[in-house]
Amino acid sequence: MSDLFLPVAPDVEPEHETPSEEKLISGAPRFTTWNLEERDGLYAGIWQSTPGKWHVSYDEWEYFRMLSGVSILTDADGQETRLKAGDAFILRPGFRGTWEVVETTTKDYVIRL
Repeated sequence: MSDLFLPVAPDVEPEHETPSEEKLISGAPRFTTWNLEERDGLYAGIWQSTPGKWHVSYDEWEYFRMLSGVSILTDADGQETRLKAGDAFILRPGFRGTWEVVETTTKDYVIRL
């Protein structure tokens, strides 16, 4: 595969997870992740979650673009941001809050450690 081009399609084997018990607030969210690139501290792929709410804390940079669904990201001060298809965000290291999936959500992402 060329260093210049990597097709962005979830033709890789998906990984399945759930939030840890201590992070879970409500629901029974199930995560599916298609890791398309893992190299030199950079991770890129597609992530999907079913409804639920959990605590998040970021030690890395993440850019993501919502592909479908509705989620609510709430920071530690209680400020809510509603996320929907077409929205794009950057989360910086140090972000703390909650992620609530209202409607099954799919996003593409790039994470830099």
